[in-house]
Amino acid sequence: MILRPMIWKFLLFTASFSGLLLTSCAQQVTSQQNSEVPSKTVQVQQTTPATKPQEKTPDVVYVPTPPEVVDKMLEVAKVGKNDILYDLGSGDGRIPIAAAKKFGTQGTGIDIDPERIKEANENAKKQGVSDKVKFLQQDLFKSDFSKATVVTLYLLPELNVKLRSQLFQQLKPGTRIVSHAFDMGDWKPEKTLNVNGRTVYYWTIPKQIPANLRNNTPSS
Repeated sequence: MILRPMIWKFLLFTASFSGLLLTSCAQQVTSQQNSEVPSKTVQVQQTTPATKPQEKTPDVVYVPTPPEVVDKMLEVAKVGKNDILYDLGSGDGRIPIAAAKKFGTQGTGIDIDPERIKEANENAKKQGVSDKVKFLQQDLFKSDFSKATVVTLYLLPELNVKLRSQLFQQLKPGTRIVSHAFDMGDWKPEKTLNVNGRTVYYWTIPKQIPANLRNNTPSS
């Protein structure tokens, strides 16, 4: 009678231990089966976005010409309604717009900065001269301004000199050129004016280009 409970306990312990062994074996088999299944490798094709060609950045920081200087530039060039004015590095368009508004002059502004072109068109619309002026986003060293009778500039000394050969090649004799602040090296101005401490230079394209300018003109 005393041995029966002990036997039952032994049988229960044996059954429990067997169950644990079976569970452990099952888990081990499942783990081995899973390890034998090759993992799926997903290859994602990376596409490199198409790169846009870089636009040339402006050669100068835009600084607007004061209104009194604009007026003097137009005055010294004797701009009139029959002129065709090209402003190289036109910024917000104030010089062609002023010429169109005051004299009815047809004008074209050239600037490489799209923000300046947008601003110039908006200003022309506000001033009611959109029918007389246009603005082109271009590199002025690759531009055609051969129709100009007046050219205005506010660049830098080295850019003026670099542009000089292009002016000689494209413009007809007698074409008037006015620059705010900077001259053109060996090409001496015909007039030099002072406007509230600012300098305005004036030239006309000669019938014959002097030898010293021809020889020393840098290529564009």
